[in-house]
Amino acid sequence: MSQSIYPGIKNDPTGGMHGHGKMIRDAWVFDILPETEDCTGWTAQQLDNLYEQVAKAWQPYGHLPSQLPPDLREKHARIFQQALEFARSKGWNADDALKDDK
Repeated sequence: MSQSIYPGIKNDPTGGMHGHGKMIRDAWVFDILPETEDCTGWTAQQLDNLYEQVAKAWQPYGHLPSQLPPDLREKHARIFQQALEFARSKGWNADDALKDDK
């Protein structure tokens, strides 16, 4: 049985606008990963381990960006704004993505 391998945010058709992408960007916010690491080639197990670290980092803030201290809130806003711009440049559209939720 072959393992699922993540293509990385830069190679992701949605520009990382889904759970894995959000988790990776959150890892950047909390300096769990450097912003240069887009997780290309990571296995599901590696992503699961990262998820645990990111969830633990969010706990003191109730998983709410508004509860982050100013420096982390600014970093979060910058990273996520860049992510939106990148995803849009790859053709991602928020309205189209919401259609999948119906």
